[in-house]
Amino acid sequence: MGRYIGPVCRFCRREGMKLYLKGERCYTEKCALERRNYPPGDQGARRKMRKMTEYGRRLREKQKLKRMYNMREEQFVRFFEMAARMREGQVGENLMRLLERRLDNVVYRLGFAASRNQARQIVRHGHILVNGKKVDIPSYLVKEGDVITVSEKSQDFIKKIVEANANEVPAWLESNKEALTGKVVRYPTREEMDTRINERLIVEFYSR
Repeated sequence: MGRYIGPVCRFCRREGMKLYLKGERCYTEKCALERRNYPPGDQGARRKMRKMTEYGRRLREKQKLKRMYNMREEQFVRFFEMAARMREGQVGENLMRLLERRLDNVVYRLGFAASRNQARQIVRHGHILVNGKKVDIPSYLVKEGDVITVSEKSQDFIKKIVEANANEVPAWLESNKEALTGKVVRYPTREEMDTRINERLIVEFYSR
């Protein structure tokens, strides 16, 4: 199955929370969730009132995280399996840390893109260098000490995005928005990752 390219606001309504799939535009009063806080479809308002099963809670938590990072199911499963094989740490926290280390997410976190979807396109089109070498794989996992820069030919394009972007850069990254460079200082702690997600439910979903 190909990547979904339709309207993304329906995902926020389906999950009942803002997933910030459009970046800063999700903060405005035009947000679909603000206007219609119930699942999409003719029976959306009725579905919101139904009691959710344990399976449903686990499924919805998995879907939230998968959609936040703009991933297909097979990609998400691959990352989960990678997290499960890690010798140290808890599986759920390892999963979230791996997702944060994706290059497209790091480009977004550094403020070089307004959303993860835009960051994915920026990486895909060869605008980003890691330690001086072009990397066009959005799922590439950055490491501590990696330096992320914008290619010289793309600086004017990215600078316009940065100037319009008010995203706060997390403490595990360093960002020089003037020079359009960033550095992975360390890996993020659980407190620095999305606290709206209950990763335990995701582990339970894949362990059933």
